[in-house]
Amino acid sequence: MGKHAWRMVLWAAIFMLIVMINACKIAQPYHQPNDAISNKLYRDSSKNDPANNIATISWKEMFTDTLLQSLIQEGINNNFDLKIAAARIKTAAANFKQSKLALLPGIDANPSASFQRVSSTQFGFPETYAIGISTSWEADVWGKLSSAKRAALASLLQSESYKKAVQTQLVADIVINYYSLLAYEAQLHITERTVENRAKEVETMKALKESNVVTGAAVVQSEANRYSVEITIPDLKQNIRETENMLSLLLGKPPDTIYRATLEQQMVTTNLATGVPAQLLANRPDVQEAENQLRNSFELVNVARTYFYPSFTITGATGFSATSLSQLFNPANFFAYLTGSLLQPVFEQGRNKQRLAVAQANQEEYLNAFKKTLLVAGKEVSDALYSYKASLEKQSLRKQQIAYLQKSVDYTKQLLEYSSATNYTDVLTSEQSLLAAELAGVNDKLQQLSAVINLYKSLGGGWK
Repeated sequence: MGKHAWRMVLWAAIFMLIVMINACKIAQPYHQPNDAISNKLYRDSSKNDPANNIATISWKEMFTDTLLQSLIQEGINNNFDLKIAAARIKTAAANFKQSKLALLPGIDANPSASFQRVSSTQFGFPETYAIGISTSWEADVWGKLSSAKRAALASLLQSESYKKAVQTQLVADIVINYYSLLAYEAQLHITERTVENRAKEVETMKALKESNVVTGAAVVQSEANRYSVEITIPDLKQNIRETENMLSLLLGKPPDTIYRATLEQQMVTTNLATGVPAQLLANRPDVQEAENQLRNSFELVNVARTYFYPSFTITGATGFSATSLSQLFNPANFFAYLTGSLLQPVFEQGRNKQRLAVAQANQEEYLNAFKKTLLVAGKEVSDALYSYKASLEKQSLRKQQIAYLQKSVDYTKQLLEYSSATNYTDVLTSEQSLLAAELAGVNDKLQQLSAVINLYKSLGGGWK
């Protein structure tokens, strides 16, 4: 080998070394933002045991009502939002598969035949036949194709996280609507029982009037009092029907009756372990989705950078070519060639700069969205914990309130019957206060159950 050839080999080796060094600088590896997670995300709940986290419990263990479990399973099987999310996963999986194949050479089969009349003075048409395959391969020197593959993988993971987030929300929606249905049912029973008592009270007032204990005004007021309670029943029944319709929609079926237990039968989880904020990245699907979106945008910035550098393409072809079909596969007519080319962008009307600027702006947007998602998650955990605490305090106070209001009703009725120290207005006031407290007591119980559900969802439970 001459000096000139050795010099060319040396320059080629130096060039490839420079290319490899620069390639390492262009496509940067993704790193999770260091300042994303704070131990104070849960506000007052900063000292927790990572081993205890209710988000790791499956929804079957969390909600033990068998009727509710069957509703949740039916929703997971038939809910249309979940089916839409599954379809998105298929799309992302197809894109990821294609991004992996982009690293391989492309191969095409090229059979051809041509006939050409060369001159009007000549007879016949010269014939040319060819058959072969051609290939083209772009060397991924700058990491463009690898970065695009990682971006497609992030999109696939994002779509899978989206499906988990949909299921988490679905489970929470089914449970909350189910408990709301039980609460409306409990309030309906309280109201119907009160109407029955008020009807008996009307008869009592009529008897007391005949004994000249009360006036006709008390009888009329007792009648009005009865109807003031009874008039709320249609609204409660409407709420029950609309909640059943909403549950049916979540279950992916036409509106129908929802078979249910009672509010008193619902077991409330008291061990509300939240783990540590860092576990949100592993448990909460919308946080995972936001980070995968950030990762996708990061890799697309890598891709955008590679457009400023030359692309290396190797093409080749092999096959047979002959002027006679009968001689096409003669070994003497075999051909093959291999070529390499380099394309360096020089003037692209600012498209490369625009592509990079857009990719960087998207990365900044999704970084802030990721951080915001974590803050929202921490807020929801803190809100649910305090709501649960507040519901317990309210239930304790409500029991005392109802007990004293019940005594107030009994005392005023006895005073009305056996003494002139009171009138029916006092009875009416105490009865209305008692009914309001009993209905509010149902809402207190619902608040407690809802707080447990919201905490379970905010920690990322429900998709396992």
